[in-house]
Amino acid sequence: MIGPIARGIDWSMLQLGYLLQPNGDEANPRLQEALEFLNGADFIPAESQPAQIAFDNFEHFRFPTARPSKFAENNTVYGHLYRCGENWQERPAIVLLHGGDIMRGGSGSTAYRRFPRIARLCNQAGFNAARLVEPCHFVRHPRERGALDDLNYLRMAEIFFAQGVADIRAFVGWLLSEGVPGVALWGVSYGGWLAGLTACRDARPAAVVLTMPGVCMNHLSLQYEKIVWRRKRELMQARNPAHRALDHTALSLLTGTPVIEKHNILLIEGMNDRIAAPEPIEELWQAWSHPEIWRLSHGHLSWMAKLGVAPRVIDWLRSRV
Repeated sequence: MIGPIARGIDWSMLQLGYLLQPNGDEANPRLQEALEFLNGADFIPAESQPAQIAFDNFEHFRFPTARPSKFAENNTVYGHLYRCGENWQERPAIVLLHGGDIMRGGSGSTAYRRFPRIARLCNQAGFNAARLVEPCHFVRHPRERGALDDLNYLRMAEIFFAQGVADIRAFVGWLLSEGVPGVALWGVSYGGWLAGLTACRDARPAAVVLTMPGVCMNHLSLQYEKIVWRRKRELMQARNPAHRALDHTALSLLTGTPVIEKHNILLIEGMNDRIAAPEPIEELWQAWSHPEIWRLSHGHLSWMAKLGVAPRVIDWLRSRV
């Protein structure tokens, strides 16, 4: 019964997500500009400066993003640092990256709300842990009503991907500048996509874990087929040619090559996942020359309830960070 329940939960949340999703700027998608940006050197620059961290208290921190957008709320990165004891700088760190939230301005995705529990497990295992709020999510969501209704491909590439990767790299730089001996990235869904893009451009992370990651734009076409709202389904399916074009750029993990050792890459696939389908993750496993992969029975939203996954991942990281 685990499989049908997991698939049912994913299917229901998929319908809700597309029902609430803004349509975007269909009149001016700015696809050609997005393709040029994603194929250019400015998408993920070679250099990255450490973040200028300010702590509001012992745990909560913030820093200005290196890639400001037109939304003031989005230009400050927020996060939590769960230190491993008084001499925390002597311990490695795991950076937890959440998935895309259906409402984005809500209280947090399923993974983000569960990260404090995983952070405590990290601390018990001798790791520092941190979680970041990714672009336009939660407290970083624009407060102006309908601010993202005119989202186009260029803005998507600049904010949700270029800015997201820049924020991660800046925070990794800060951790290393503090003396932390090693940093791992553990991303879920959208966070996994960002972690994968980072691993293809930045050799500083010692290891990366991609849990049911986004892989490429084409994987969204697998979601569109499941939308029950006919007008929404047809609108989304009309984007498939643009998505195929975007998948020939550095946005797709299938076009990239990790700059960290294959031994230090872990892919986690949900065999009952109906949001990040297994097929693109299998393609990624092939494209990245068969790093370690765990094929688990959970769905996209049920993995957090599967006992033992988080401790197993932390144990995997223990010998790599």
